[in-house]
Amino acid sequence: MIIPLDLGKDSYDIVLERGALKKAGELLGIEKGRRVLIVTDSGVPRRYADTVAECFSGSHIFVFPQGEKSKNFDTYKKICETLMDASFTRKDAVIAVGGGVAGDMAGFAAATYMRGIDFYNIPTTLLSQVDSSIGGKTAIDLGKIKNIIGAFYQPKKVIIDPDVLGTLPERQVANGLAESIKMGANFDKELFEIFLNDDYMQHIEEIIERSLKVKRYVVQQDEKEQGLRKVLNFGHTIGHGIEASAEYGELYHGECVALGMLPMCSENVREQMIKALHNVGLPTEYKYDKEKVYEALCHDKKSAGKSITAVKCDEIGTFKFEEMTAEELGKLL
Repeated sequence: MIIPLDLGKDSYDIVLERGALKKAGELLGIEKGRRVLIVTDSGVPRRYADTVAECFSGSHIFVFPQGEKSKNFDTYKKICETLMDASFTRKDAVIAVGGGVAGDMAGFAAATYMRGIDFYNIPTTLLSQVDSSIGGKTAIDLGKIKNIIGAFYQPKKVIIDPDVLGTLPERQVANGLAESIKMGANFDKELFEIFLNDDYMQHIEEIIERSLKVKRYVVQQDEKEQGLRKVLNFGHTIGHGIEASAEYGELYHGECVALGMLPMCSENVREQMIKALHNVGLPTEYKYDKEKVYEALCHDKKSAGKSITAVKCDEIGTFKFEEMTAEELGKLL
């Protein structure tokens, strides 16, 4: 299945197909003779990067340590040094093979090396397949503030192979489903209702497809997050605050988003949200450090002056924006 994302000159196709990884060379359409740097992390099965590398005669593989802690200037610098030392030019390309961190690191390096070289994305986690692999957001963290340094830089193509999800632990699958639950809550009631049933994993391709189509719609309306795209931050404003305050590795990103959605729901929606989150194995309670969460909210990059554009859900399949102060958000916790 090909899902086109229409952004004028920056348009690209999202290929959703089982077994696509093995056909990466054919599907990416990178011209013969161009060199590629494959960026992956130590948590991704090495055979995935090797499979892609075999498709290109001039390929290099850069592996960085797994986890959010690697999403920083040091890793970014090493990727750029690898490109420079191998004499990559503007005619060459970077391919991310991995989850959201690999996509962010590869995308940001591609966006800035020689003022921009081609970037391709092959997401291997459910979280990146349903969300971060499309839309062009690339970023790194600074201190404990997530994604504060970055750029909007669209990939040339995205390849999504559901077969690679077979190597993911259950907790990582749940981590990704948080973003799909988010999209269903705001845009697609039928998608949300899948998670209220015990057989939701039997519908994984439909979940990926519906999630991608929601995000595609939003990105096509508002590529640079000037208006509608802010809806994709549902659960993230408080979620990022929780993520910044938690001990490293204690909570995954999707788990923080799950927790962050609950205070932003009406009472009726919250009951359904708790059921959906419980069903897929996501947390609905957490003992947080109020001061640390509040500090992170004050640094929120989505703020405008003293207010933050928060996203609320009063009925499944809908959303509304509300300007709130960090103090008001803190009270919702």
